[in-house]
Amino acid sequence: MVAAHVYKTIDALPVDAHPMTQFTTGVMALQVESEFQKAYDNGLPKSKFWEPTYEDCLNLIARLPPVASYVYRRIFKSGKSIEADNSLDYAANFSHMLGFDDPKMLELMRLYVTIHTDHEGGNVSAHTGHLVGSALSDPYLSFAAALNGLAGPLHGLANQEVLLWIKSVIEETGSGVTTDQLKDYVWKTLKSGKVVPGFGHGVLRKTDPRYSCQREFALKHLPKDPLFQLVSKLYEVVPPILTELGKVKNPWPNVDAHSGVLLNHFGLSEARYYTVLFGVSRSMGIGSQLIWDRALGLPLERPKSVTM
Repeated sequence: MVAAHVYKTIDALPVDAHPMTQFTTGVMALQVESEFQKAYDNGLPKSKFWEPTYEDCLNLIARLPPVASYVYRRIFKSGKSIEADNSLDYAANFSHMLGFDDPKMLELMRLYVTIHTDHEGGNVSAHTGHLVGSALSDPYLSFAAALNGLAGPLHGLANQEVLLWIKSVIEETGSGVTTDQLKDYVWKTLKSGKVVPGFGHGVLRKTDPRYSCQREFALKHLPKDPLFQLVSKLYEVVPPILTELGKVKNPWPNVDAHSGVLLNHFGLSEARYYTVLFGVSRSMGIGSQLIWDRALGLPLERPKSVTM
């Protein structure tokens, strides 16, 4: 259950505050129930730190869908919340509370949550969760910090940017965009000093497998969707251009290149909200990482200082 004060705290913000701001505020409001903080204050031995961390992470993961869906309904659906249906699985229940009950959308949400859990420590959000947790900040504080990293346009906010960019292509060229028009628009974006959102990755040097499984889903359920067809064209057009540019180590599409188009197809068209979905999913990866940090007794992380 989520305490009433959490929703009141979110309600104190302007309705037009960014969904990630409202979501992170809700996570911070949940923090007052941290089992780790209570146990630490009562003198818990270090060897037992992982136990209340485990409880906090499970509680946090369980409470995020109702908080996240409350934010969505508050901003985009006149504040009309939907009660949980605990006969459904985690992802399907989240989709239900958002207001989407199409079986295909439930399948999409299961796929979405699964592929966004990623806890590999090199990305901004997962590393931030580990870094803040190394100070023995509880999982709520650590995850809220991770969300603030995820909210940046070079990280999780990219999934919002992709759909907006794709729609801008259609606005300028029309729905029947040709390959040549698409190439011109990509070059126009690059020459203006911007990046093509949804392409490139800090670690991968091939097409993101999370992109590939979303493409399989689209081919199965929405092969004729015009935005999906545009994404498919971008897959052919963008990598050669980025390769020609010569500055990009990985010209292939990443996880963000596809997710917005799928969500948009089933009616979740509010791109500003997409990073919240990412955040709910990533809680599983960050939570599992924090539990291991405590179990292994990892020390306070102090990055090396290097002069500029």
